[in-house]
Amino acid sequence: MWKTVEGSTGRLIQLCLGYFLFYVITGVTVKYFLGSPEDGMPGMTGVEFLVYSTVGGTAVALGVVLALRWFRMTSVRPVKVLGKSVPSEFFYIIPSGVCTAVVIPTTTLMYTLPISVMVAMVIMRGSVIVISRGVDALQIRQGLLDKKVYWEENVAVLFAVGAVGVNVAFVGPGGFEFLESVPALIILGSYILAYSIRIYIMNYYKNTRGKGKKLNNKAFFAIEQIAATTTLAVAALLVFRSPMLFGATGEVIEQFRGAVLHPLETWQWAIVAGMAFGGVSFFSVFLFMFKGRTATFAGLVNRLTSLVAGTTATLIFWAVYGGGFPSSEQWVSLVLIFVAIGFLTRSERKRVAELRAAAEIEPTPVRAAGSARR
Repeated sequence: MWKTVEGSTGRLIQLCLGYFLFYVITGVTVKYFLGSPEDGMPGMTGVEFLVYSTVGGTAVALGVVLALRWFRMTSVRPVKVLGKSVPSEFFYIIPSGVCTAVVIPTTTLMYTLPISVMVAMVIMRGSVIVISRGVDALQIRQGLLDKKVYWEENVAVLFAVGAVGVNVAFVGPGGFEFLESVPALIILGSYILAYSIRIYIMNYYKNTRGKGKKLNNKAFFAIEQIAATTTLAVAALLVFRSPMLFGATGEVIEQFRGAVLHPLETWQWAIVAGMAFGGVSFFSVFLFMFKGRTATFAGLVNRLTSLVAGTTATLIFWAVYGGGFPSSEQWVSLVLIFVAIGFLTRSERKRVAELRAAAEIEPTPVRAAGSARR
């Protein structure tokens, strides 16, 4: 087994590979379940798939953190609540979980709108890169982050934004009609706001642990997932009961209720497909919070990996199910992505040297001589 130490480049590559694998599976299954019945696919609506896949994803994430008891957190600043000692970190990790509960459905809900969402999806991806750079700038000014953002990371940001923005240059007439849709703007705005708060909180936690204090990302993930699952459950109940409670109606509400009351034949498989998204959530959080790296670097690694995975999923869906071949703009984006990765590689070498000089990460373990001979 490939053994790595916390904060090492090897550990970073492992997380990227895991994220890439589960993201490709997620990308292919979304295309499959939303595909036309005329092509032998389930033909689910975005809302129907959202219901089933969210159940699968949250079940995996919540099941792991509860079974392995990751929710146990050693606080650096415990506080007294009703006479009991409680980690102060809960007071900002729980809001991060609420933001996660906003991010999960808004990503899929963009597919439910009767508009072209390609530009909106590009903005969703690009916004995370820009947000990450903004978080670094803010936390450096606040004195929370004592690391500088290398020039290679800034150049990588420019190429990454170019990679997601090149799609905009190929948009034909009507490509920006989402700007005239109030529901689309609300969904997109909610996604960007929630991710902004979440990335800030992740890096606040990482940058305020103090020297020598353990960075327990598993505990952070566990508390965040418990909060996210609770929020999603309450929101789902309110949406399901909204016709009775508030007299609310609409196509989205009816599709949501129908998915629960009259499950489609393939609902079990949609839940299984959603489990891959649960796998994505682990690697995504651990990449965003990777030890010793800036938010700029971590956000870039996260989004660039997802962009490469998205193109890979499109290729697989084309080869297996006859879907659309990646467009010319996707290939141009891929080239820009690899250029950005090249600059990140330079940055990573410098950062590792810096962290080792400061004794913030341990040396990479070497195999014993006997093991090497074998």
